[in-house]
Amino acid sequence: MKTEGNIVDVLSKNIFPGIIETDGSKIKSIVKTDKQYDNFILPGFIDAHVHIESSMLIPSEFARLASVHGTVATVSDPHEIGNVLGISGVRYMIENGNKVPFKFYFGAPSCVPATSFETAGAEITAAEIRELFEKDGLHYLSEMMNYPGVLFNDEKVMEKIKIAHELNRPVDGHAPGLRGEDALKYLSAGITTDHECFDPDEALMKIQNGMKILIREGSAAKNFEALHFLIKDYPDNVMFCSDDKHPNDLVEGHIDRLAARSVSKGYDLFDVLKCACINPVKHYRLDVGLLQTGDPADFIVVKDLTGFEILRTYINGRLVAENGKSFIESVNEKIINRFYTSLKKPDDFKIKSDVNGSGKIRVIEALEGQLITNELHLTAKTENGFLVSDTENDILKITVTERYKNGKPSAGFIKNFGLKKGAIASCVGHDSHNIIAVGVTDEDICNAVNAIIENRGGISVSEDGRTEVLPLPVAGIMTNEDGYLTAEKYTRIDKFAKELGTFLNAPFMTLSFMALLVIPKLKMSDRGLFDGSKFEFVNLEV
Repeated sequence: MKTEGNIVDVLSKNIFPGIIETDGSKIKSIVKTDKQYDNFILPGFIDAHVHIESSMLIPSEFARLASVHGTVATVSDPHEIGNVLGISGVRYMIENGNKVPFKFYFGAPSCVPATSFETAGAEITAAEIRELFEKDGLHYLSEMMNYPGVLFNDEKVMEKIKIAHELNRPVDGHAPGLRGEDALKYLSAGITTDHECFDPDEALMKIQNGMKILIREGSAAKNFEALHFLIKDYPDNVMFCSDDKHPNDLVEGHIDRLAARSVSKGYDLFDVLKCACINPVKHYRLDVGLLQTGDPADFIVVKDLTGFEILRTYINGRLVAENGKSFIESVNEKIINRFYTSLKKPDDFKIKSDVNGSGKIRVIEALEGQLITNELHLTAKTENGFLVSDTENDILKITVTERYKNGKPSAGFIKNFGLKKGAIASCVGHDSHNIIAVGVTDEDICNAVNAIIENRGGISVSEDGRTEVLPLPVAGIMTNEDGYLTAEKYTRIDKFAKELGTFLNAPFMTLSFMALLVIPKLKMSDRGLFDGSKFEFVNLEV
């Protein structure tokens, strides 16, 4: 096969007209010509850190959507399904990903469960980490979220890192807001990346001390505007990632959009393409081509070098997408799950009023575009001896219902969801994937939660007897249906949620992170209100 165009050689910082000839899965030759072309050929894009599960799609469907945007590979952390099903869930992702012509590079989840302060469905031990490396060939140790465990030399945490180093695997980091001596100690454990930086000074400190910084732009967490300045001075130490991206957003764009935004801000084209195409291959030692003779034939053809409109995507010499259409076929995949809780009643979500004399309660403050939250101390609203949502001041009830056995939901309050009526719920609740809900009335919260229980996973919206649900039967967090159809269904349910008053750009994605205890400050566990800075439970009342 021969492909002609203006060849963008990122490694030599050169653009020239030429012909790429492939022989099977490899590039056989690259020959310069004197022709004029109106298209450009460059290495394929790579998402340097993503949880495939957050797209609500199994890997084979994710590949169909991502490939049309020029993505040829992902560095994927399967700890979402790992927290539900353990090592068998990780292998499900590997096996399904192997059924399509797309390059998934999975890591061994380092934190399953993410903390001991929530109920997960499984545990992945240090011995299983070794097995995933040696038997399954996984490529890196996934994000070490338990940074307190690193700082205090927790035996189990350090054993996992030791195994990764012994087997020459990179170790990914996760340390939002960590600075100073604590950050240096975390780095000294051999942790080489961080995708959680949201502050420019934090990112600069970490990159100057040897870390690779991943600029993240997902459906909820958006750090590009805060961190893009790093591209200019540290192009060899920056990568692009989405981390968590919902299906409707994946239909619209992927790493191609970050490349276009970076070029539009005036950054050098070759520096941008290092971040988007080259640096992940070098850091994680991926078997992905860099558009050199003898490399795997992984490349894309684009219309221009500003908007990066994708004309064709090739993986191992195979045309997998052209002009917005994917040629990757859907896989009729089996369903696996772990879901045991029973239907709830509205009374299960009531909070008896027992606040002290101040009348103040701790309220989670959700922040648009961020995973971090703040802790607010606000006046509680009571009715008939119970604490209730206060729509006038946008203080809504938040609940987490354990899915792995039957129990009473935990409940607290949250600000900035903006609902004026109804409730939204999701079984995509990082990292243990219990059922998290925010709503105005206990009845609507209960209906939204029960819709998920009845479908053994999903996202839902309920208001005054009307309930809509997007079932996610694979581990309770993904569907094995067509990715484009899933994106359409998600768009409809997202619209329903916004009709109830929420002003969040991605309310379900934001909701999913309100149970992520390893991100400060205040979060909600199935066991109660949790302070992610101190790593301890706190009382609802102040």
